[in-house]
Amino acid sequence: MPATWRGKVMLKLADNITTDHIMPAGAKILPLRSNIPAISEYVFHQINHNFAREMKEAVLDGHKGLVVGGENYGQGSSREHAALAPRYLGVEVKLVKSFARIHKANLINFGIVPLTFADPQDYDRVEQGAEVVIAGLRDALLGGAERITVEVDGKAVEAVIDLSKRHREILAAGGLLNWAREA
Repeated sequence: MPATWRGKVMLKLADNITTDHIMPAGAKILPLRSNIPAISEYVFHQINHNFAREMKEAVLDGHKGLVVGGENYGQGSSREHAALAPRYLGVEVKLVKSFARIHKANLINFGIVPLTFADPQDYDRVEQGAEVVIAGLRDALLGGAERITVEVDGKAVEAVIDLSKRHREILAAGGLLNWAREA
C-alpha cells in the first residue's frame, strides 16, 4: 500500500451490481477457477466486454484501477473470484455508495480498499476515465481515520473508511495472505 494512491476510474457502475456482474459463473467459466489469469479475462465481461484488456493497458501505462459503484455493490453469492480476479488485473480501490457485507470482506482479503461516498450525491461527480489521487491512504488506514479525501480530476470527494483495525492492517499489507505472512 503506497502512502499516496494514484490511479484511474476504470469503470462506473449503477446500483445493485452482483458478483455475477463482476465475475460471471457458468460452464464456460467454472473450469477456469484455479487459473487466475484465464478467469480474469471475464471480469465485468457482461458490462464491458473489453474491461480486462482495458485494465491491462492501463496498468502498462502505469495506472492502477478504481471502480465506482452505486448502492449494494457486490450483492449475491459470496464468490471470492469477484474480488480476486479484479485485483489480479490491477483494481486496487472500489468507491461506492454501499457494499454488500460478504463482498466487502472478500475485497479486503484480496487487498482492494473498499471506500464509500460520504455524500452519495458525489457519485454523480465521478466519471469513468477520471484521474484519481488519494493522498495519505496508508497513514489514514493505519491511523484509524474515518474519512479521506479522494481527489477526482482535481475535485475533492469525501470518502468513508468503515473498517476494523484488523481490516486496516490487512489492506496496508496488501491482502490477507501478505498480512498472515508478516504476522
